[in-house]
Amino acid sequence: MTYEECLEYLYERLPMFQRQGAAAIKKDLTNTVRLLEAMGNPHEQFQAVHIAGTNGKGTSAHALAAVLQQAGYKTGLYTSPHLKSFTERIRLNGHEIPQADVAAFVSQHRRVIEGINPSFFEVTVAMAFEFFAKQEVDIAIIETGLGGRLDSTNVITPLVSLITMIGYDHADLLGDTLEQIAAEKAGIIKQGVPVVIGADQPELLPVFSRVAEAKGAPLHGVGAYSIRGKSLVNGRRSFELSKNGEGVLKGDSDIAADYFLKNIPGIWETLQVLKAQGFVLSETDIKAGLGSIATTTGLKGRWQVLESAPAVVADVSHNEAGVSTLVQQIASTQFEQLHLILGMVRDKEIGKVMALLPANASYYFTQSSVPRSLPAADLKRLAADLNKVGEAFTNVNEALISAKKNATENDLIVVCGSTFVVAEIDHL
Repeated sequence: MTYEECLEYLYERLPMFQRQGAAAIKKDLTNTVRLLEAMGNPHEQFQAVHIAGTNGKGTSAHALAAVLQQAGYKTGLYTSPHLKSFTERIRLNGHEIPQADVAAFVSQHRRVIEGINPSFFEVTVAMAFEFFAKQEVDIAIIETGLGGRLDSTNVITPLVSLITMIGYDHADLLGDTLEQIAAEKAGIIKQGVPVVIGADQPELLPVFSRVAEAKGAPLHGVGAYSIRGKSLVNGRRSFELSKNGEGVLKGDSDIAADYFLKNIPGIWETLQVLKAQGFVLSETDIKAGLGSIATTTGLKGRWQVLESAPAVVADVSHNEAGVSTLVQQIASTQFEQLHLILGMVRDKEIGKVMALLPANASYYFTQSSVPRSLPAADLKRLAADLNKVGEAFTNVNEALISAKKNATENDLIVVCGSTFVVAEIDHL
């Protein structure tokens, strides 16, 4: 099979959350275990960091990979979803998995796949694990897809687990309270494996503490840390991390999103756990890694400035917590008029997210090509009920053309609301 044939096979033949939503989720690990057993259990052949959370897990995964690469470790990185290319999901030292390896995997294991009938995500997880094992990585950073307890990645026993900020998302699958969602994420905590709780959410600490205590897992919180930073004129963001009032790390990053700052305490603490286990990670390595996350690992869509005069920013924030922080960053940015290009999927809390957005913006409602996407005309009607008025466009690039025509050089254009909408920007 060619690479293109393999992609068609993966996308069209297998259940896929991107396309079907909750119907594509397999609520146990049986298929993943069977797939990996047929491949010789590659997930047992490399060391890993496992990351779950509602927001910040992808950025944290890329940041940890960047630091470990900077320190000279052969580093695998598995994240989802991808923006432009399937191969973005699986990286080795920042480089995407070769298309030939994708084709070889599907061709070699097609009979096993068809015998088990796994989901798209289960197959891609197995592909990543086999690739990392064959490449003999020193360490792999593994991001969960959704939840934690029943996520396909949860077959690994990592060196350390990291749980990032917990917020409301996927309530139909994970629960409709923060405690229920936290309990699902806590499912990645393993017997005797240190776990870092990367967000300071005291009300949820008892949930994590109970699971960690039951499993004899040392628990590391970040309540003693404080973080501050500011936007720099070169599109970077400075940061100063302190612990109990004493500075521990000062630097700047090529990730300009405000919410990245909130992830730094958890990233730092995870690195300290790895250092205690023998990884050699100097302050110079950490600064250099955090300073070059996008360039080192290919991270996109986090307050990513695409153009200037007018400024065009793409951001994948799509739930209440993410959009709330995005709105705060917009408010702290200087511009004359805000142009918001918004698209969302049907299974999000659309009303709650839209209520957070400023009323005095010019709106351009759009949609992505995935079936879960809410039609732009429907989004426009929902927005009108909240006094957010604008026009509907069938794709993000048409919306972007219109916004750029209407904007002056001192305006700000922001594309947000859906990872899939951001992914379809032509020049991302």
